[in-house]
Amino acid sequence: MNKKEGSNRKPTSNKSAKSKPSGFSKPKPAMAKRSQKPKKVSDAPAVAPKPKVKSDNIRLNKYIANSGACSRRDADIYIQSGNVKVNGIVINEMGYQVKPGDVVNFDGATITPEKKEYILLNKPKNFTTSGEDDNDLRNVFELVKGATRAKIQPIGRMDKNTTGLLLFTNDTDMIRKFGLPNQKSPKIYQVSLDKNLKFEDLEKISGGVTLDEHRLYVDEISYIDDQPKTEIGIKLRTANVKVVRSIFEKFNYNVLKVDRVSFAGLTKKNLPRGNWRALTEQEIINLKNF
Repeated sequence: MNKKEGSNRKPTSNKSAKSKPSGFSKPKPAMAKRSQKPKKVSDAPAVAPKPKVKSDNIRLNKYIANSGACSRRDADIYIQSGNVKVNGIVINEMGYQVKPGDVVNFDGATITPEKKEYILLNKPKNFTTSGEDDNDLRNVFELVKGATRAKIQPIGRMDKNTTGLLLFTNDTDMIRKFGLPNQKSPKIYQVSLDKNLKFEDLEKISGGVTLDEHRLYVDEISYIDDQPKTEIGIKLRTANVKVVRSIFEKFNYNVLKVDRVSFAGLTKKNLPRGNWRALTEQEIINLKNF
């Protein structure tokens, strides 16, 4: 916000405000001009400044941030606490410059300066995450090809009939993390069934379902407000969309549609179907904290 004109003036005291009309101030005494001595001219020839040589070195905190490990501010904290090594030596110096070929170890793991990319797509129908060619289907990579030059991969898989949020990244640690069966981040799905879901079946599902001898716990399940009882919202920890379908098929319902409306706190707000956006720094931090 721009400061208003005159906001830098010092406020006058109440006494002066009462004794003098508004808009007037006491005249300042004239300042005596200093006599300027002529500058001494040097006989030495002028030396041209040396051209700056562009260095391939990079500040350690920026190197860490570019690797996607954390922000620059957090990197400074790690450096100060002795959790960063360069070529096997602990570095505590703020502003340390990493040179090409240096090996940087951050909190026990070797990192590279490749910036991690995180792209969120609102996947439409009839696009597949499979790498296999299918003449009848298009691949989701067509939708995000202009997002980044990095080699990103989707987290999890989606069949052609499943729509909604799909996260892409080149962060292999995050891909592995969200692929674990005991991953704790919530995902919310809107499911369309071929017939109304009975209330007793809804209650049974809310208590958990056994699939292939494995117990699956359901965080929440409910009818969707102002919608037919064929429209169900279900909240799970798994990113496996096939599990969502299997839950309802176990109770003899045909699943017509599955739409992932939330993924680990990320939503479809302001993200139309078929569009993508890059995650904010805070969203990335939130994902890493799950």
